[in-house]
Amino acid sequence: MVFKKVIPMLLMLINGLGIFAQQSLWGGPQIVSPEVHDNHTVTFRFQAPDADTVMITGDFLPTEKMNTQWGEFDVPGKAHLQKGDNGVWSFTSEPLESDLYSYSFIVDGLYTTDPNNVYKIRDVASVFDVFIVGGGKGDLYSVKDVPHGTVARRWYYSPGNNMQRRVTIYTPPGYENSRKKYPVLYLLHGMGGDEEAWIALGRTSQILDNLIAQGKVEPMIVVMPNGNVAQQAAPGESPKGLYKPTMQLPHTMDGKYEETFPDVIKFIENNYRVKAKKEYRAIAGLSMGGFHSLHISRYYPNTFDYIGLFSAAILPDQKVESVVYENIDETLKAQMDNGYELYWIGIGKTDFLYKNVNDYCAKLDSMGMNYTYVETEGGHTWTNWRVYLSTLAPLLFK
Repeated sequence: MVFKKVIPMLLMLINGLGIFAQQSLWGGPQIVSPEVHDNHTVTFRFQAPDADTVMITGDFLPTEKMNTQWGEFDVPGKAHLQKGDNGVWSFTSEPLESDLYSYSFIVDGLYTTDPNNVYKIRDVASVFDVFIVGGGKGDLYSVKDVPHGTVARRWYYSPGNNMQRRVTIYTPPGYENSRKKYPVLYLLHGMGGDEEAWIALGRTSQILDNLIAQGKVEPMIVVMPNGNVAQQAAPGESPKGLYKPTMQLPHTMDGKYEETFPDVIKFIENNYRVKAKKEYRAIAGLSMGGFHSLHISRYYPNTFDYIGLFSAAILPDQKVESVVYENIDETLKAQMDNGYELYWIGIGKTDFLYKNVNDYCAKLDSMGMNYTYVETEGGHTWTNWRVYLSTLAPLLFK
């Protein structure tokens, strides 16, 4: 008797929950934000009937200067949204070049994401919404109807750091179903980043999938390690739990990562079908990752035939003492004498590291060391680093 009464009550509860869910989904105004128009303008909308001001900031807006402890940075500018009669604020951009862009709203001084955009990316301790304007390089960052590679997060033991560490690995389309061996690009992130940075912000898998499908890039494995040797993995992905990411961790750029980098190479070459020779290894990175690429490649001077420095930090802090940073000129000469296929350097004209990079190029010139130099507009941004990866990848392993 009790059972017969309980069943109808459960059915009523389930139906009620269904109605509530539908009301939550469909009860409010259907706001589209961002809306990318055919003329490449983009409209952003935010519902805030009681707000006094709503602004937007993003890398599609003209930049502003900001002074920090690391130097002067270009940061995204801001623009005001206009309030409509329905309490929805809106702003329409100028026509934008094809690219991937990020943005946030500022509501009465409070930074917030767009509740109508589910596409968000974390950069260090900030979360941004993103959108893509197609019809150009933005298409390269988009998922296309082409064969896709596989992205895996693997754990390996690092004897040099005495801990399990996490690495993100891209294998090209067809890897699982073939016996072929592949070349490897080791792709390193900047300060504050981790093993998620290049795959999320850098759009590595989309870039490689699309360029491989176009026949412009040799199919390769891309290894994206965590460059912070004090971390096992990205925040929230290790036993340390959920904590706020920070810019500078213990052992940042003190030589420890360079010393222990062979642990990463050993894991890859023991667990993946790779061509384990110098001519099939490349290393590249942005900012701190460029610093690491510079010093790893010269400290192990007969290991990589392809080196890429993206907006690279160059010299270690004078307070740092490490065997890795001794005899820099001598080890660079050894790297030059051993030979390599490509030493590629990219920097933005307004990058705060511009002078450091050009001073380094002058050093290479004085040594007679060959390199390829690429100068772009803009500063220390993912907008440039995605371009650098897209430019370097077709030059590798040819």
